[in-house]
Amino acid sequence: MAKKIVIIGTGFAGVWSALSAKRLINLKKKNNDVQVFVISPEPSLVIRPRLYEANASSMTHSLAPIFESVGIKFIQGTVNTITAEANTVTIHSASGLESSIGYDRLILAAGSSVVRPRGITGIEQHAFDIDSLESATKLETHVEDLASLPAGPARDTIVVCGAGFTGIELATELPKRLVHIPNYRVVLVENAEQVGPELGPGPRPIIIQALKDLGIEVKLGSAVAAVDADGVTLESGERIDTRTAIWTAGVRATPLTQQIAGPKDGLCRLQVDQHLRVSSSRDIFATGDAAAAFADTNGRYALMSCQHALQLGRVSGHNAAADLLDEPLIPYSQAAYNCCLDLGSYGAVICGCWKRQIKLTGDLAKRVKCFINQKLIYPPCDAQEALTAANPIGPDSDQLFEQILQAVR
Repeated sequence: MAKKIVIIGTGFAGVWSALSAKRLINLKKKNNDVQVFVISPEPSLVIRPRLYEANASSMTHSLAPIFESVGIKFIQGTVNTITAEANTVTIHSASGLESSIGYDRLILAAGSSVVRPRGITGIEQHAFDIDSLESATKLETHVEDLASLPAGPARDTIVVCGAGFTGIELATELPKRLVHIPNYRVVLVENAEQVGPELGPGPRPIIIQALKDLGIEVKLGSAVAAVDADGVTLESGERIDTRTAIWTAGVRATPLTQQIAGPKDGLCRLQVDQHLRVSSSRDIFATGDAAAAFADTNGRYALMSCQHALQLGRVSGHNAAADLLDEPLIPYSQAAYNCCLDLGSYGAVICGCWKRQIKLTGDLAKRVKCFINQKLIYPPCDAQEALTAANPIGPDSDQLFEQILQAVR
């Protein structure tokens, strides 16, 4: 009987886990010995890094053709339960039926989701987000419909809660999306005393200038206390009238991590070894946003980012297959890192290294960012090209950056 690699999730890490596992199985001519299964509600990749852009409903990529052409088996449904002791997962289908599947190796690649703090009154009922295709599409419809409402401060004001990576990209993109509102106002609210606290001081002057040039108001040291249908109240007591509050602050790994024994970090990610295996079971790997993996030898962890998920996926898929085929496992490493931040019509800023030293700004940086968003992060449609690209040994972030520069110049 063929052994099974079961992958939960079709985000970037899940897709590349499946392709990388299949690549090694093909190379070793073991297609009859090891099968690859992927479980997800839909056979599609949501291009999550682009959900701050307009036309959110188009930010999805069908995976059915490539899965079928390379021989990856897709199971439609949602995983409710992981039973590590029995090597099984329970799947809940859209029609309400439950089934289970056994695995020889499991890869948890179910991603992360935005956290809405329980202490903020009304955040569940009244705040939008761009964490998923559904929520980003809901926000887009709402923004488009604003013009049909009576003019006034609440209609014309958009409040973005959180000036981290996502909040900055969304806030700087909004002016292009609000041209149908004559007197729009965009307010960026941040609890910390600095814009982009996790981005460091390197790109901060450029971010601040972009926000200023785009007319975006910034309120720092301003924690949100409550959200209602007509406004946001800050802990200082200040109230901002708005019909559009968007929450972008903070994410946590999939709740499925809680069903797997072993240490976890503050983001609920499973601690993994250099091969991305969890400590409690030799049969389970975690990857992407579900994994707390060291990216280098200096104690830096991989970030919850597409850039890291792509490589984490390639390594976890390869290693799950290699483990079953008695092939050498590959240690995960991603010492090089480039941070590419979109700044709307102002341009973009690209920083290199974990210290985020500025490498590129303005129009050229924007072209690089667009190339990444619109081409690089999409899986190839050709089966052989996709399998070739799934090789876990390839160019690092700096080498890839140079290739992108050559493509856009």
